[in-house]
Amino acid sequence: MTRLLRACVCMLFVVLTLAGCSRHDDNTYQRYVEGEFVYLGSSQSDTVTRGQTVNASAPVFALESVDEAAGLQQAEQQLAAARAQLADIQTGKRRPEINVTRAQLAQAVANAHKAALQLTRDDAQYRAGGIAHAQLDDPRAEADATAAQVRELTNQVDVALLPGRTQQRSAQNAQVEAARAAVAQAQWKLSQKRVSAPVEGLVYDTLYRVGEWVQAGNPVVQMLPPQNVKVRFFVPETVVGKLALGRALTIHCDGCAADVAARITYLSSEAEYTPPVIYSNQNRAKLVFMVEAHTSVADAVKLHPGQPVAVTLQ
Repeated sequence: MTRLLRACVCMLFVVLTLAGCSRHDDNTYQRYVEGEFVYLGSSQSDTVTRGQTVNASAPVFALESVDEAAGLQQAEQQLAAARAQLADIQTGKRRPEINVTRAQLAQAVANAHKAALQLTRDDAQYRAGGIAHAQLDDPRAEADATAAQVRELTNQVDVALLPGRTQQRSAQNAQVEAARAAVAQAQWKLSQKRVSAPVEGLVYDTLYRVGEWVQAGNPVVQMLPPQNVKVRFFVPETVVGKLALGRALTIHCDGCAADVAARITYLSSEAEYTPPVIYSNQNRAKLVFMVEAHTSVADAVKLHPGQPVAVTLQ
């Protein structure tokens, strides 16, 4: 009786095992949810709520920007100085400076007129025999000197009214453009201290705490846009030929209220071995192809990277 009972139990176990195997769905594959993360960082070195969903263009983090703000202010002041110097070159001297030169010119004209009259009187006396010829040298020299001074100051007034030379204006224009470029660079550096979300998504993780030093180029925030949530699974070589992009499937996960619908978005063209074996006609069934599927944006929030799921082809 004992042997018979043992034989019946073994037979029942085999039957149940075979029955369980017969209920296995060949279109179902076990895998995990994966996410393609977006890493946000800054190109500048400096010091810096995960789990929060943010909208596109929403501020994500800000770094200390005292140095960049001061650099922008300095660049703007240098640009203002270059522009002022260019305007000064283009307009010539100021009116008060020109008025000073004109007053000097008027004084020189008066002196020249006085010297000319004195020369005329002395020349008349010489012709009348009242003075010697040598006495005409001093008034003649004075008249020549004052006349030369009048010409000099007249030219100074004309030059003062002229704008700067073409080469000077070109050089100063270049200085203005260089200062403008410096302002743009300083503005860009300052903008890099405040990083916004490129798309709507979940702030999956923050890689630095406040006060920690962030090296230039290092990511600070790890974001997961809902459209980047996907399921990656592998199908055998005998199945991949039946699949096509856009084919519907369902994703089942423990604890989910209902299965999540998805569609195939990628089919790998290269086969993989699992486990690694040497290829032959006998073990070609071990060849598998990677398949990726995405849900709708609304359903993506129901899945989490690393979550085990069962994928069933429709």
